[in-house]
Amino acid sequence: MADKMPIAVLISGRGRTLRNILDKIDANELDVKINLVIGSKNCYGLQFAEKKNIPTDVVESSQYSDIETFSEAVFAKCRRSMARYVVMAGYLSKLRIPHDFENRVLNIHPSLIPSFCGKGFYGRSVHEAALRQGVKVSGCTVHFVDNEYDHGPIILQKVVPVLEDDTTDTLSDRVLYDAEFKAYPEALQLLAEKKIQIETVEGVSGARQIVRILK
Repeated sequence: MADKMPIAVLISGRGRTLRNILDKIDANELDVKINLVIGSKNCYGLQFAEKKNIPTDVVESSQYSDIETFSEAVFAKCRRSMARYVVMAGYLSKLRIPHDFENRVLNIHPSLIPSFCGKGFYGRSVHEAALRQGVKVSGCTVHFVDNEYDHGPIILQKVVPVLEDDTTDTLSDRVLYDAEFKAYPEALQLLAEKKIQIETVEGVSGARQIVRILK
């Protein structure tokens, strides 16, 4: 097997997405190596990394005077870990992406962007909004992160049905287990296999970046 792609993972809570990535690695279904896990606080999910002897750290935004110095503290640790990509996994702190990490930071959002996304849309609020709107499908979006909320080139999306008797909890679980747990490892594997290419195209609203998946 070729050398595994090194990543750093950022978390804020229970670490379910991190645990899913670790499970895929253990099953030899994902050619990545987690070099570092950073928590936005001393959160429960760090234990999954610690059990695998993966280095962990905590960087709290409240300890810094502004978003620039906070972001630099996070990415300085990612640089030292030699991570090729930074993977946000339920990470809730706003970061400013430095130039050397442009198109090297990934996030997964629990809706089909551009629906139910942007500032204030995270966690349960996304699914509550989907149910209020009465949509028939939902899902998730894996995308590169830029300096706007839920923005940046989309890598892939997965769709799940919204059922008539869904609650916020049942829809949240379906999106997580049937969409997110499949989409994130798939996107990471595409990166590990160097099958993702970012191109700049001209559109009616100006230039934008898109992702092409290579065969």
